[in-house]
Amino acid sequence: MYNGTFSENKEKTFKTYSMELGGRTLSVDVGRVSAQANGAALMHYGDTTVLCTATASDKPRDGIDFFPLSVEYEEKLYAVGKIPGGFNKREGKASENAILTSRVIDRPMRPLFPKDYRNDVTLNNMVMSVDPECRPEVVAMLGAAIATSISDIPFDGPCATTQLGMIDGEFIVNPNQEQWKNGDLQLTVASTSTKVIMIEAGANEIPEAKMIEAIYKCHEINQTIIEFINKMVAEIGKPKHAYESCAIPEEMFARMKEIVTPEEMEVAVFTDEKQVREENIKKVTEKLEEAFADNEEWLAVLGEAVYQYQKKTVRKMILKDQKRPDGRKMTQIRSLAAEVDIIPRVHGSAMFTRGQTQICNVTTLAPLSEAQKVDGLDENETTKRYMHHYNFPSYSVGETKPSRGPGRREIGHGALAEKALVAVLPSEEEFPYAIRTVSETFESNGSTSMGSTCASCMSLMAAGVPIKRMVAGISCGLVTGETDEDYVLLTDIQGLEDFFGDMDFKVTGTTEGITAIQMDIKIHGLTREIVEGAIQRCHDARLYIMDSCMKPAIAEPRKEVGKYAPKIIQMSIDPEKIGEVVGQRGKTINAIIDQTGVKIDITDDGFVSICGTDQAMMDKAAEMIKIITTEFEEGQIFKGKVISIKEFGAFLEFAPGKEGMVHISKISKERINHVEDVLTLGDIVTVVCLGKDKMGRISFSMKDVAQQ
Repeated sequence: MYNGTFSENKEKTFKTYSMELGGRTLSVDVGRVSAQANGAALMHYGDTTVLCTATASDKPRDGIDFFPLSVEYEEKLYAVGKIPGGFNKREGKASENAILTSRVIDRPMRPLFPKDYRNDVTLNNMVMSVDPECRPEVVAMLGAAIATSISDIPFDGPCATTQLGMIDGEFIVNPNQEQWKNGDLQLTVASTSTKVIMIEAGANEIPEAKMIEAIYKCHEINQTIIEFINKMVAEIGKPKHAYESCAIPEEMFARMKEIVTPEEMEVAVFTDEKQVREENIKKVTEKLEEAFADNEEWLAVLGEAVYQYQKKTVRKMILKDQKRPDGRKMTQIRSLAAEVDIIPRVHGSAMFTRGQTQICNVTTLAPLSEAQKVDGLDENETTKRYMHHYNFPSYSVGETKPSRGPGRREIGHGALAEKALVAVLPSEEEFPYAIRTVSETFESNGSTSMGSTCASCMSLMAAGVPIKRMVAGISCGLVTGETDEDYVLLTDIQGLEDFFGDMDFKVTGTTEGITAIQMDIKIHGLTREIVEGAIQRCHDARLYIMDSCMKPAIAEPRKEVGKYAPKIIQMSIDPEKIGEVVGQRGKTINAIIDQTGVKIDITDDGFVSICGTDQAMMDKAAEMIKIITTEFEEGQIFKGKVISIKEFGAFLEFAPGKEGMVHISKISKERINHVEDVLTLGDIVTVVCLGKDKMGRISFSMKDVAQQ
């Protein structure tokens, strides 16, 4: 027996804050759990529950020149009553949806932390329960912002996020899972109290004006959420802690400008060749290293200081001098090139080049049974029929490092290009294929995801996928000054303008409207004028890319799939006959597959897909299935293979599992004494069905075929 003492159980006190959001109640418990985190919020939206925490290290991480923010979105399968598969029965690596959600949380929040902050920060969002009416992703987005805002971590928030769907032209605020999947719009917008800071969208060719309306409806709703968060911060928010600034000393910048003048730095960065620019900056850095050889403190941060010097130079050239580093005009697109069929034997291929960004895309077609199974927090297991994968090898930027598989950036870029093309894909009924496109980055200098969109579109058309319309994409950049009115928009940003600029605004679409948007910024938000201007720039640019580059390479989808692509025959059978086609333990269907080399898929409602590359064998398989599912009737003509000979006649197989008999008297017009006088095993003969005999058995005749 335990003889010690128990401490008194004091009930924990916590506060709950609630607001109405999208027709449902959003509530936040603060102080109930995770008290040792810098900030924690237990979020409830309907029955969806997400624990969001924000933690920071006490000291900055040594030897880094970036803000070490880590965002995690953890999908616990118990949230939907599932046990994970596999031997371990534990959640494994993050799903693609979890990675994309983490990125959407990261992108609006990262710019709101101090630029000179180097303490490690982790935002963890753990999904503990899922109500299909309340998507956990948007709950995590709000929870991460709340946990950070009420914590003592320096943060120039709050920010808020709203998702918007659209069905039959009507907007739906924070749609449920079904509305999100099946609507014409999947829009996520994050805002501060004054400006939009992040946009992510997938759309079914939404016109620009309608998209802008949707964005600012989200922004309006975000203001009510920010008021709610501000109330919480005022009541329970912790004072922000002091931190050690990692900013570059001003005296160091002053000395650098004496050694390498601003004019010299302009000459170093003003070129359209990335390799030349990098060599120029290498020489500048070596010159500064020699000058600062005796100052270890300055040498330790020289790399970041040179980066900042480049940034100031490029921004000044663009904003004040209206000069881009490669000499282009503000609306000018880099040189374009496109071609198809560059890879032999694959089902479809295309290459798209824009300046020093070059993407090769390869399309592969397969039966629908090859669609990707997606096992996540959706209560029903779903499949993805179209998959776009994006690869970014180190050689594409002239670097060397081992390949470790796709990271979060690669997964995000692939998802964006995939989203861009989903709206124009044919239905499964129109084109019963699973489709995979893979974008291989051959060369990169800005906006490879938009190059992937263009290359993927052409590759699909080359493969004979009957897409509704051509899709193209382009990115618009931004450099801002001291006021909201002082800014310059840049069409088709290259890498340098992305690194040193304030925005990467990617838009894809057709001639009819927008199919996808992804907006990243490094500042505290965009005015409506900038958002509208960027969307218009991207509209004009994508039409130019299609007309001047893509259409000359391939103007429309090919009428048929390629020589090496699988062909598909579709047919319907009586669902009650499925068992006869499959056979006991799959014996019948496997026999058809073995004899023809095709692949056969049958749905529960009797929809049959026969896939193969040999049309004759596909036709043979289709004929076999037709025979198996057809009731023998008088007058029907069949071809059968002799599989057994008896004294009284021969047994024929018309298709696997479908047999019949020809009596000896029906084999020949002349009298025969033995079946073997006319037939041998393996013979293929034509017979006519005579109907049922007196005992109800089906009879066949060889000698009466000519009379039919």
